[in-house]
Amino acid sequence: MPEIAIRLATAADIPHLIELDHSYVSDYVWQMEVQQDEELVNVTFRQIRLPRSARVEYPRSPRLLEQDWQDRSAVLVALLAEQPVGYISLMQHTAPLATWTTDLVVMRRLRRQGIGTALLLAAQEWAKTHGSSRLVLEMQPKNYPAICLAQKLGFDFCGYSDRYYSNQDIALFFARPLR
Repeated sequence: MPEIAIRLATAADIPHLIELDHSYVSDYVWQMEVQQDEELVNVTFRQIRLPRSARVEYPRSPRLLEQDWQDRSAVLVALLAEQPVGYISLMQHTAPLATWTTDLVVMRRLRRQGIGTALLLAAQEWAKTHGSSRLVLEMQPKNYPAICLAQKLGFDFCGYSDRYYSNQDIALFFARPLR
């Protein structure tokens, strides 16, 4: 694969990034189970294999990127032959000393070729140089490819938020300390 370049996004990149296919295919889901009595609340996530592969729509409208990208602390874009093929959105001040990753998208035909990893590694460097001591990823429990990527890169599950996305889906959070 040719060399991937990563840089800060510009206004000219945004229409190309919006047009990327933000959906993904998953064979597994992290299913949440809550057990509660008077003194104890127990929340468990269990990895469940789906009966067939499912195409899942992205939980945010890609069109919002046009409005939101300037509100992000940074949007890093991956370029292949000078064309945008992926991006990662970063927010600071969501949690103390943390940089929050709200979006990680790679062009469908180029997925599983290291571009997402390169974007996450670049995000870690950006976060370190901007005073963060950890990077947090958010994703849907259906986004098994992202869960696997997070775990492969040493991110640990650190929490969830029910009804987090506008479609009322749960968000899972994975974090990694920055060294």
